Amino acid sequence: MRKESKEPLIHITKRRGVPWQKAWLIRIIAIALALVICAIVTTAATGLDPVGVYGTMLEGAFGTERKVWILGKETAVLLCISIAMAPAFRMKFWNLGGEGQVLIGAWMTAACMIVLGDSLPGPLLILVMLISSILIGALWAGIPAFFKAKWNTNETLFTLMMNYVAIQLVAYYIIVWESPKGSGKVGIINQMTRSGWLPSIGNYQYLLNILIVALLTAGIYIYLQYSKHGYEISVVGESQSTARYVGIKVERVIIRTLLLSGGLCGLCGFLMVAGTDHTITTTLAGGRGFLGVMVAWLAQFNPLAMVLVSLLLCVLSRGAGEISTAYGLNQSFGDILTGIILFCIIGSEFFINYKIHFRKSAGGKLEPPAGKEGTEHV
Repeated sequence: MRKESKEPLIHITKRRGVPWQKAWLIRIIAIALALVICAIVTTAATGLDPVGVYGTMLEGAFGTERKVWILGKETAVLLCISIAMAPAFRMKFWNLGGEGQVLIGAWMTAACMIVLGDSLPGPLLILVMLISSILIGALWAGIPAFFKAKWNTNETLFTLMMNYVAIQLVAYYIIVWESPKGSGKVGIINQMTRSGWLPSIGNYQYLLNILIVALLTAGIYIYLQYSKHGYEISVVGESQSTARYVGIKVERVIIRTLLLSGGLCGLCGFLMVAGTDHTITTTLAGGRGFLGVMVAWLAQFNPLAMVLVSLLLCVLSRGAGEISTAYGLNQSFGDILTGIILFCIIGSEFFINYKIHFRKSAGGKLEPPAGKEGTEHV
């Protein structure tokens, strides 16, 4: 007698070809659910009106013109790092070295400002800073790419370790360049002459950075979606064997893509030092090299979607700081609310990629479906 198997209570199937409208509807529902959970947590933990807390978070991000420009600056930095990560991740090269690649680009920019600031005219100095930061960022990503292409080393560990090398290199030169001596800080570079500082557009200090990142975002989107290189990146990400079969030189694509990724990170370091911070510290990237990984993943490596994700994360970050100040709460409470929202958004990706089915009848019997793929039983 053939043994019957009982149908499981729940089984999960992988969705195929989910319309983008439905995917974004799921994400919006997840955000609404997150706000409800945050409201409950806020009331239970602090007794505050959650609507007032949400209003304060928005006030922290959009309350004044200055706050809006700061939000734009922070969004541009995070977006720049995220679009730098996108080509490598689409190729399934897990580049976790964005933090170090940004930092090494910032270090090179600072070095040019300090060493060449008095000897080169402003436009030429900025050009040298730009080219140098892009090249060293590309080199920093190209080293693990070369080893991956030639000897199939673990890119995750390699790129992570490159972060620590960059941090220690910057830490050493901070002591060499410290001003005043003994302070352990570089201070504002070329504060009197502003040599190497990017110019402001009108009265808007951060507008140039925002415009540059906007153009980069559009350029990377076109590159990934419509260029031959973008097609090769997608094919290598799907299957290296298939890529080799159709004549794509996989090793060349890996190295070329990581040079691009690292170069964009180096450019981000240039924008941070020359355009906004005008100094160098070991914490200049501030963890955004890792946060950019999450932005790229949540946006499914689509540069245009990264704009919205980056904006959301920066609004949450600014808002968390504002409620801590306004209500005298610990900064950790704002981080808790941010964590709940991010957890729900990340969790929504499960429901976008998978569908849950419940057993129709309590005592139902079901023969295992023959040849059905992509199904998991619980």
